[in-house]
Amino acid sequence: MTTPDSLFRILVSGDYACFTRPEMKVERVSYDVMTPSAARGVLEAILWKPAIRWIVKEIEVLNPIRWTTVRRNEVSKVVSIGNAQTAMKKGSGNLGFYVEDERQQRAGLLLRDVAYVIRAGFEMTEKAGVSDNPQKFADMFQRRLSKGQCFHRPYLGCREFAADFEPVPPDNLELSPIDETRDLGWMFYDYDYSGKSPVPCFFNAKLQKGHLIIPDPTSQEVYS
Repeated sequence: MTTPDSLFRILVSGDYACFTRPEMKVERVSYDVMTPSAARGVLEAILWKPAIRWIVKEIEVLNPIRWTTVRRNEVSKVVSIGNAQTAMKKGSGNLGFYVEDERQQRAGLLLRDVAYVIRAGFEMTEKAGVSDNPQKFADMFQRRLSKGQCFHRPYLGCREFAADFEPVPPDNLELSPIDETRDLGWMFYDYDYSGKSPVPCFFNAKLQKGHLIIPDPTSQEVYS
């Protein structure tokens, strides 16, 4: 694991965000703040390697929590995996469907004008090679972050809500979290991939003067 002195701070922002609550899947409703899994997704969009595993330590909420509602067109089905596999074997098949027949209009309760500072580090995994070391990947991440490079555009919960990102210098004192404390209730933490199938994990989230402290993945505060 990277040491506290080498933890990275990344500023992410966007016009809209939706960190969907799993208990409200039909009509999308966002959590009040960014979830740890969404923060991890931003980091992996900038640098993902099998040799490292990102660990989010803290999320700072910079802008007041504001909401907006929108209605979006979605489809009620996806292409069948079975049909896709059959088409791959035979070389042809029916993989399409008519959007007009499957379109559904759903409401969404979204966050607007969001900005967060993600504080995170990484640990080496069992897939690390002989030549892999923390300093190598730390330099790689800092270089990609400073140049604005990413494997794909980071997003804020949903892919249509693109995120802007930039590094936060250690001596930056201009970015200050909101002065707000509240109990956020149970929040989705991330998936546990250690078993045969992913298991969702949750934790009791509390915002303390704009700071959301993320427990360690092995902590008893994380429940599956």
